[in-house]
Amino acid sequence: MSTQTAHPNVLEKLTDENVTAEKLELLREEVTKNNAKIIQMRKEIHKTIVGQHDTVNSLLRCILANGHALLEGAPGTAKTLLVNSFAATVRNASFKRVQFTPDLLPGDVIGVTAYHPEKGFYTVKGPCFANFLLADEINRAPPKVQSAMLELMQERQVTIGKKTFKLPKPFLVLATQNPVEQEGTFPLPEAQVDRFLFKLIVDYPPEEDETYIVENNSTVKAMEEFKINEIVDPDELVSMQQLIKKIYLSRAIRKYIVSLIMMTRRQRKHDFKYAKFLAWGAGTRASISLFIASKANAFMNNRSYVLPEDVQAVVHGVLRHRILLTYEAKASKISPDEIIDEIVNIVPVY
Repeated sequence: MSTQTAHPNVLEKLTDENVTAEKLELLREEVTKNNAKIIQMRKEIHKTIVGQHDTVNSLLRCILANGHALLEGAPGTAKTLLVNSFAATVRNASFKRVQFTPDLLPGDVIGVTAYHPEKGFYTVKGPCFANFLLADEINRAPPKVQSAMLELMQERQVTIGKKTFKLPKPFLVLATQNPVEQEGTFPLPEAQVDRFLFKLIVDYPPEEDETYIVENNSTVKAMEEFKINEIVDPDELVSMQQLIKKIYLSRAIRKYIVSLIMMTRRQRKHDFKYAKFLAWGAGTRASISLFIASKANAFMNNRSYVLPEDVQAVVHGVLRHRILLTYEAKASKISPDEIIDEIVNIVPVY
């Protein structure tokens, strides 16, 4: 684990902004106390999940930053198990799973207004009224359902009939999609994709991890057999989300974040080698997401201030679904991650 040590120019720049070493240390003590619980959550999740360390860490960053995550990977890569394991570490939290299908209706997710001769009209709340909502194969749902998802993800509320209901805190949508099978799927609208803080790629495990999985999971185990311990409650997670906002981020880091985002926008006429493959750059929500996600990464590294390394650790998850590539890029098999790598390499830190 990283410790809070001096970093070139960071403390000096924070001091210029009236942030004293004493303030940083007091905040770090609070960060350390809460970060210990995140470390425990990670250990519990790895009782079921072998490897996938980057994905697990990104999922924890996501809840700390009060965001949503889109997990993409081939079938059988434990995406659903990962989400289920994560929810199991939170006591007294509600977890609901919805299998998205082409015949799904908005009411199947948010709920409906029903009528009974004796009770009259009343509201039947849907599965979205939970702390953690697993939207399995989200790209199989039709546009009307995606429209309903847009409101609950962005506003954290739903409208059923003439009434609007707030969703519980914390509220996290963890959606999965299969990039291999496209038949019977509906591409997610760009406006909805933009609501996900991270897009995480869940890849196949390496050979040694695959061998361990086979040896220890020759029969399918029930979640109870893994004996995952509950570490935090919902109120503690909300408190951590508030603590994340207090993490210091200097003007220099803010400038660095904006510079990274600006490099994705083709109208700036950048001359780096991948510029021609950018059809559309990341919007302002990407800047905000990079801002809060880098704070979450600093928290998980036991620091009270953000370093450039924190920004670089989360930039792929934040940007890979927010930049649109040209047909030429797709024909050349250029991936968003390659373009992000190049941008990180050429943008100066300070």
